[in-house]
Amino acid sequence: MGAISFATEPETPLKVCIIIPTYNNERTLKRVIDSVLEFSPYIIIVNDGSTDSTANILENYRHLTLIHHEKNSGKGTALKNGFQKALELGYDYAITIDSDGQHFATDIPNFIEEIEANGESLIIGSRNMKHESVPGKSSFGNNFSNFWFWFETGIRLTDTQSGYRLYPLHTIPKKYFTNKFEFEIEVIVRSAWKGVRVKNIPIRILYDPNERVSHFRPFKDFTRISILNTILVAIALFYIKPRDLFRKLKKKGFKKFLLENVLESDDSNSKKALSIALGVFIGISPFWGFQTVIVLFLAVLFKLNKAIAFAFSNISFPPLIPFVIYGSLQLGALFISGNTPLILDRSITFDAIKNNIAQYLIGSFILASLSAVIFGLSGYLLLRFFSTFKDKK
Repeated sequence: MGAISFATEPETPLKVCIIIPTYNNERTLKRVIDSVLEFSPYIIIVNDGSTDSTANILENYRHLTLIHHEKNSGKGTALKNGFQKALELGYDYAITIDSDGQHFATDIPNFIEEIEANGESLIIGSRNMKHESVPGKSSFGNNFSNFWFWFETGIRLTDTQSGYRLYPLHTIPKKYFTNKFEFEIEVIVRSAWKGVRVKNIPIRILYDPNERVSHFRPFKDFTRISILNTILVAIALFYIKPRDLFRKLKKKGFKKFLLENVLESDDSNSKKALSIALGVFIGISPFWGFQTVIVLFLAVLFKLNKAIAFAFSNISFPPLIPFVIYGSLQLGALFISGNTPLILDRSITFDAIKNNIAQYLIGSFILASLSAVIFGLSGYLLLRFFSTFKDKK
């Protein structure tokens, strides 16, 4: 990779540069660069191994910061190298704009105004995906991406695939797993996990089939994106969501957590009671080692209160485990005959439980169901009581 840098030091108050990654967009590249120059001279162009006349076009812009890749490495690599160069030049923010002509440079001030008005965020330009010029496959892909971003972060966005963005360079992650189109998903998910605000602002778009060249390969790139989302979902369920709940519990303390996240949350009493029931059911069921993942997945799937479900899934904490196992075995014995009776003493060993595994499994699901009903109904009645008491006050 070679780089020719003639950029001056940034003089704008927010130290914002514009990064234009490009690959074989000779028909639109010059128009895009010229339109951006009307708003900012601080431009970094990353030529990602183009084989058309891109290099010749860029000869006319040697006063800008140019990065040339010898061969095509993917949009993710182009953006990462652009970010690195922007940091070396002293910029704090980078606005990325695609070189295929679909974006309008007139929207650049809107990104800067958003930062000035509301503070640091990672901002994604939201396209009108219902516009008649938008291809159906693009609309479907965006909806697909939006759903998984919400599942992985809890943040609802209207557009997660737009390449027109403003990145806060000092707060986004420094290292990444991906190098191609899926990078733009990874960076926003992992930034959200770091606590960076991720939001949309509206932008205009132009899809001109006579000029626009898309390098998205439907099968290969969709497969790569699906693999990435599978990994991100696993990380979210196994680590991020439990981490955030533990942090919330630690920060607030259990009493305040119970008050704010259970008694005074905006969820209805019935939803809270169902969340309690779900947590108790999963906590008692024989899903050892996977209870947190399962309860969070089901809470998200059924749109229940994740904090409540997670809290009550810990019903099988160590002092209660012997009683849960014993109760499961006793209930299972009502349906499975021929097993050696077990009593609650030191005779309950792993081998004894193994020899009665069918009895235990059936009994644990019965105990989990009964306990879920009891805790759910009791929780609902208590919540109704507290709500009524609060209203009278």
